[in-house]
Amino acid sequence: MIVYYAVAVLVIGLDQLTKWLVVKNMELGEHISVLDPYIALLSHRNRGAAWGMLEGKMWLFFIVTIVVVGAIIYFFHTEGKKDRLLGISLMLLLGGAIGNFIDRLLRGEVVDFISVLIPVINYDFPIFNVADAALTIAVALILLHVLLDEKKKKKKVS
Repeated sequence: MIVYYAVAVLVIGLDQLTKWLVVKNMELGEHISVLDPYIALLSHRNRGAAWGMLEGKMWLFFIVTIVVVGAIIYFFHTEGKKDRLLGISLMLLLGGAIGNFIDRLLRGEVVDFISVLIPVINYDFPIFNVADAALTIAVALILLHVLLDEKKKKKKVS
């Protein structure tokens, strides 16, 4: 069980370290090309949720995050420990949620800094951070878990 929680702690630590480095070493709005023009570091702040939605509703984020963190921990202890993929997914989710919660609590905003241009469709993806990436990966892994679990259930019925 400690290994699972270590995943969440690793996400939180990496998230907070990278955000601290951005805040300390980059001016707001500063752009540093990494793989021009596809990947860059761009110091940005977000006072809302994904894509800046619900900007200024910090009280709502506090309540929702506390409820979500409680639900993740409960679900991990009731279901997640039974399946490695689900357990890791839930801990990525937990780490990402707490990482952005720390920003909102301490800074009143979330530090975003990863800028990606998707070349095939020329889409400038919204700027994100390590916590956001962990949340996205977690959701994809949870969907994979659900698909694999359904496949297992169908196999048992056959």
